[in-house]
Amino acid sequence: MIRLSVLAVALAAHAQTGGPTFEVASVKPASAEEIAAGASGIPTRHGRVTGINVTLKRCIIGAYHIGPGQVVGGPGWIDRERFHIEAKAEAEINDDAVMDTMLRNLLGERFHLVVHRETREMRALVLGVAKGGAKLQKGELNDAVTNAGHGRITLKNSTLDALAERLARAKDWPVLNETGMAGVFNLKLEWTPDGDRPNPDGPPDLMTAIREQLGLTLKSRKVPVNVLVVDQAEKPGEN
Repeated sequence: MIRLSVLAVALAAHAQTGGPTFEVASVKPASAEEIAAGASGIPTRHGRVTGINVTLKRCIIGAYHIGPGQVVGGPGWIDRERFHIEAKAEAEINDDAVMDTMLRNLLGERFHLVVHRETREMRALVLGVAKGGAKLQKGELNDAVTNAGHGRITLKNSTLDALAERLARAKDWPVLNETGMAGVFNLKLEWTPDGDRPNPDGPPDLMTAIREQLGLTLKSRKVPVNVLVVDQAEKPGEN
């Protein structure tokens, strides 16, 4: 069953957002050295974006703050071919929302990205509060910091929506925050990912780790999920 949101209208990314753009930007295929190294990421800070060995899908995930399972459609290369992106604003910017808008505009300009939003009924992971209550340290209204890797997530001054977003990337499933807990928190989560060799002295599986370390639950359920449908994407030309 597919239910179209009232906002589900296809528009180019830059037309969807409008607003500021980067003063200078370069998008080119990732080098053989970058691809061989395996490291990948797209940090956005202080008016700069540096995308290292990233796919277009990874850029979409970062620009729209959604999980991999919430990006649907588009040509196969958006999740396969890798790029190096350098972009710089005219002045220093410390507003994450502005940086997100600029990245979306960049994707519209250089990849001719056209997307629309839909709400689809699908199976997702739902983040809730365990019996006994959450075990979370309150954060401060200060700069949010996120560090994530294989089987670990550390957040500082971050919302539980940010935790859901990181879990979605780790599991490649949509993750919804239904804890009802507002505000920002500091937390550290460590688990043994599926497929890793069990270690009696290592951390538990993800579901157990979330319950024991954070006092939260992560359960599979069929729910309406907001997805981003890729209607058009083109490989960038030389620049």
